[in-house]
Amino acid sequence: MSIEIRDTGGHGVRLEVAPGPVEGPLQVEILIEGSSAAASWSCSPAAARELAAALAAAAGEAEDARTADPVTVKARELLRGDVRDGNRSMTVEAVRTDGADVQVTWTSGGGRSWSQTYEADTDIRLRRRLRPGG
Repeated sequence: MSIEIRDTGGHGVRLEVAPGPVEGPLQVEILIEGSSAAASWSCSPAAARELAAALAAAAGEAEDARTADPVTVKARELLRGDVRDGNRSMTVEAVRTDGADVQVTWTSGGGRSWSQTYEADTDIRLRRRLRPGG
């Protein structure tokens, strides 16, 4: 996989990611090519997954920082992917209505999950609202 990234000076480089050789330790290879830098790195598959999770979390935080004013919705209107407004990132993983109550399963930016029950008419302030189909 090849991805273009930029340094802080705006100079682009190509980041190549590929599985390591079949022989030897299980590795993922990372090659940085460009006019300003050239480097070759490798890491374990677990470290590659940690890097991917860290990049995904940082991408989410960057998107959250550029979101317009928070919106308030009723608990019954929450959708998977909605992000709650607050100091820590909390994303709706699942919503289940049970009569007048709504059970919401949240996931933190660190990967922790928990469920909370709200009255269906409870106002929930969102930092980022999932757009249907988007």
